[in-house]
Amino acid sequence: MPDGTATAAMPIRPTTSGKTNVRWLIVAMLFVVTTVNYADRATISIAGPVISKDLGLNAAQMGLIFSAFGWAYVIAQLPGGWLLDRYGSKMVYAGSLALWSLFTIAQGFVGFVTGGLAVVVLFGLRFLLGVAESPSFPGNGRVVAAWFPRQERATASAIFNSAQYFATVIFAPLMGWITFSFGWPWVFGVMGGLGIILTVAWLRLVYSPVDHPMANRAEVEYIAAGGGLVNMDQPAPKDAAAGSEWSFIGQMFRNRMMVGIFIGQYCINAITYFFITWFPVYLVQARGMSILKAGFVASLPAICGFLGGILGGIFSDWMLRRGWSLTVARKTPIVGGMLLSMAMIACNYTDLQWVVVALMALAFFGKGIGALGWAVMSDAAPREITGLANGVFNMCGNVSSITTPIVIGEIIQVTGSFNDALVFVGANALLAAVSYLLIVGEIKRMVLVK
Repeated sequence: MPDGTATAAMPIRPTTSGKTNVRWLIVAMLFVVTTVNYADRATISIAGPVISKDLGLNAAQMGLIFSAFGWAYVIAQLPGGWLLDRYGSKMVYAGSLALWSLFTIAQGFVGFVTGGLAVVVLFGLRFLLGVAESPSFPGNGRVVAAWFPRQERATASAIFNSAQYFATVIFAPLMGWITFSFGWPWVFGVMGGLGIILTVAWLRLVYSPVDHPMANRAEVEYIAAGGGLVNMDQPAPKDAAAGSEWSFIGQMFRNRMMVGIFIGQYCINAITYFFITWFPVYLVQARGMSILKAGFVASLPAICGFLGGILGGIFSDWMLRRGWSLTVARKTPIVGGMLLSMAMIACNYTDLQWVVVALMALAFFGKGIGALGWAVMSDAAPREITGLANGVFNMCGNVSSITTPIVIGEIIQVTGSFNDALVFVGANALLAAVSYLLIVGEIKRMVLVK
């Protein structure tokens, strides 16, 4: 029996018009919300130069403020995943979206204080933003596991994961214009207000498959037959073993497949955090570009990452439909994409700016193709604790948000060059490929020992 087979209690809906496709509406909603999620994280980066000037904050103070989100986001992953398993994706995600939008709006009022108090308030609000956003990506993975059969999961996961690149391309210029035209507080007000509107839309449009008023029985049965966990948010039978037990975390870290997946995600995210932290600095300091030119050039890898992300998911699902095993279909684009990402190391051997830009775009395109970790987790996470498992996965991956900028900074400080820093990032890509090839083994849903 498929792991998501619908129960007899599943509502019967008209099927006269054939199978509905509500699952694609759901993933479109995930894409939009995740785009805003990443944009809200970036508000402080866009408005940062003006904020530091207006509030009298120095570089060290701004660095402390920038770090607040990352620490909170990593720490809160496990509680966020637990909440998803305990109370379901719909309500926990809605609460998360509403809270992070309110904390975004609140940052716009920090202009009433200055100096040390401004540092404390901004740090606190950014920390709370990280806590509030912690259920978002585990929630995305959980929703995809419920709504999509395995032959469509890579495409669905790639769509919501590609929002991180789309957010940079769309909202970075918009927030820059708002800051220039109306002042930095309006950036936080506009983005937070957009999140509140999306909270209402989420509550109206997102349900579990068996409860959705727009999904007919044919679609729900199609999802269940392909392994979709359509009953994920339904009340468990009274005699069922309790899910979300913290002892299950130990089982995941003793499982070779899961450990390999966690290592791979850490390394893949290291590439991401190079591009969103040190890449613009590299273009200015090592390649002699102006800040304006570097800002434009930095958006090109994001566009390529977006395209690669979508293509990677489509290719993986195409392989499944052509009869390849789940393991081969997922590992092929991941390994190939990571090897392609190593192209950035070749930048050390050219002085031509256009070649550097082309190699970096190729590297981020490869990273997009290989960023299928969320699809793998939709296939592999234990059904009883999908939220908690995704939280552990996201926690492990985002530790690199803390370590990668620090390590690269130390390399540059010691060597006086970015050359070894690019080798370090390329080595992470190689380690991700090795982890999937030699550690992960067969990709299948993990079964917990209760």
